[in-house]
Amino acid sequence: MGTPIDASGQLLDGTRVDGVNTLRKALLRQPELFVGTLTEKLMIFALGRGLSYYDMPAVRTIVRESARQDYRFSSLIMGIVKSTPFQKRIVGADEARNTPVKTAAQ
Repeated sequence: MGTPIDASGQLLDGTRVDGVNTLRKALLRQPELFVGTLTEKLMIFALGRGLSYYDMPAVRTIVRESARQDYRFSSLIMGIVKSTPFQKRIVGADEARNTPVKTAAQ
């Protein structure tokens, strides 16, 4: 077998982490930090671009609204889908080509 994985480390706030359980406890102390970062990463994926300063109010709103639902993953997804940056994104040529178009006959 190989060398065991060293799961120990230290978070930015100085919290020592030595495995999954201590990491989970550290994340649960300040869930808004983890959820904020996760929301930013999901938004980047959903928008197909990096985030700018003008996207951050939407990110904060999504995190705030998801707190009311105990930070459920589905609340993050719905918040992103309903957000202004997602609703007003510009669809690229490749994405537009792969989107079915309904005709009057359908």
